[in-house]
Amino acid sequence: MNRYPLWKYLVIAVALLIGAIYTLPNFFGEAPAVQVSAGKVTVKIDLGTQERITQILSNAQIQPTGIQFERIGANGTIKIRLDSTDNQLKVKDTLQKALNPDSNDPSYVIALNLISNTPAWLGSMGAMPMYLGLDLRGGVHFLLQVDMRGALQKKIESLSADARSQLREKSIRHSGVERQNDSIIIKFAKEDEALAARLLLNKNIPDLEFNSQKSADGFKLVGEFKASAIKEVQENAVKQNITTLHNRVNELGVAEPVIQQQGQDRIIVQLPGVQDTARAKDIIGRTATLESRLADPVKTYLLSGELPPPGSDVFKTGDGRQVVFKKSVIFSGDRITSASAGFDNNQRPSVNITLDSAGGRVMQEVTRENIGKPMGMILFEKGRGEVLTVATIQSEFGSKFQITGQPSTESANDLALLLRAGSLAAPMEIIEERTIGPSLGADNIAKGFNSVIYGFCAIAIFMIAYYLLFGAFSVVALAVNLFLLVAILSMLQATLTLPGIAAMALALGMAIDSNVLINERIREELRSGASPQAAIATGFEKAWGTILDSNITTLIAGVALLAFGSGPVRGFAVVHSLGILTSMFSAVFFARGLANLWYGRKKKLEKLSIGQVWRPTE
Repeated sequence: MNRYPLWKYLVIAVALLIGAIYTLPNFFGEAPAVQVSAGKVTVKIDLGTQERITQILSNAQIQPTGIQFERIGANGTIKIRLDSTDNQLKVKDTLQKALNPDSNDPSYVIALNLISNTPAWLGSMGAMPMYLGLDLRGGVHFLLQVDMRGALQKKIESLSADARSQLREKSIRHSGVERQNDSIIIKFAKEDEALAARLLLNKNIPDLEFNSQKSADGFKLVGEFKASAIKEVQENAVKQNITTLHNRVNELGVAEPVIQQQGQDRIIVQLPGVQDTARAKDIIGRTATLESRLADPVKTYLLSGELPPPGSDVFKTGDGRQVVFKKSVIFSGDRITSASAGFDNNQRPSVNITLDSAGGRVMQEVTRENIGKPMGMILFEKGRGEVLTVATIQSEFGSKFQITGQPSTESANDLALLLRAGSLAAPMEIIEERTIGPSLGADNIAKGFNSVIYGFCAIAIFMIAYYLLFGAFSVVALAVNLFLLVAILSMLQATLTLPGIAAMALALGMAIDSNVLINERIREELRSGASPQAAIATGFEKAWGTILDSNITTLIAGVALLAFGSGPVRGFAVVHSLGILTSMFSAVFFARGLANLWYGRKKKLEKLSIGQVWRPTE
């Protein structure tokens, strides 16, 4: 009646073993480290960089406890583990001088960080510690304001170029296209030309509403944003900025950063574990734009000491060569809709680029007139331009074309990634900055976990005093519940915050409630005159329905918090929901296994150690 088959005990043993493996990494703590990542999108971090760093540290007579290379997207990052914070600062200064000789134009980001001390054999099994949130680990919090006015100005500039191109294509004469605030004004000498242009532009530029008006010197079209278009431009600006911020934060190697929208025009960025706040601020505030220009067909590359032709710009390639470009821009990065690596007809690596309709029309006009001349892509970052590629225009093309001349498939993939990444859709400024030190985070951890421990001890004392041996079974099941909850959070690599610790404390109270229901049901069966063995079996079976109903209703509330909440609320909901699921396993399945193991083989059982069973008197 009260005996588990062997397979059920094996399930319990496997669950405990898996729980132990994935809980263990949380006890090893973290070590100070220095992280090296790319300071420019054209800089490559690979195993060769790791060998170079190893040699630099060896020459400086610094022995790190470990160096590891991690791939992030198409690039990578290198983390140097050290045994003390003194060595951490020493390594940072050494690498800063060796890798960035020009401090005004750094090629690498050298940042302080913390990495887990988890042994390699645990890491090989995928066992890693839980991520800790900003309030527990320390780090930086930024609130960014997106310049929506700048986003509209950027869009109206793009649309004015589109309007000019379409009028030229349909041979509609005009006296000039100019921008005024958030509108486009196009002047015409004749009314029929203004009306023809109005029909054309209203059809092909749906974001603007063009209306014809009489002016002092003829007629004019005034194009203004539609309300729906303004909303779409602003929403897309915030979304694109969030995507770009995610790419930049990857350079810092932050585990589980929080980057989310707040309101209509603000973005929250939380970077747990980042110690070098100045470097984080520099990376987040970075602006990058992509431009395509025609290179000088006569003097494309400058030799050392040569002067560029008048009216031109000079930018350097990654290997230091100087390229001469014309000042006019063919298209910018916001015109690129897709970029992917591939092969040309001769099976050489290439990059396939697709522009939007406006960019395609401009490209067709430029290439038609400049066949055989060089064209380049320039990435502008922190006010400096760096040449990504220079290629010769082979024939006329429009919105779809290939860039050839890449030395390898890997470099073609890297270039495609750079072109896809684009730039910030609108400028941003940091309007709030908070730093939480590691000591404050450690204090929060201590207080949070002390509350869980004290709550657990109080529950354990009450349960053992009131239910005796069955109370001890309940306490062991409660410990297993907490054990499995931590293991699952570690397996999912969830982020634990102070609200998450509060959810753990709540999970203890809700988990023990299931054991109270079971114990009271067993007592009720004993009052009714059932034998001890029958009372155990009936108590667990009949309490199961009540436990299931109560946990499902609570789980529904947790899922609602998870679906509609954000930030700390979601952190609370994740731990709360997982705690409910683990409590159903520990309170019913595991606790019954203990009771069966202790009492199941006793055939002549006369009494249960479950506290005072009060029987009603006649």
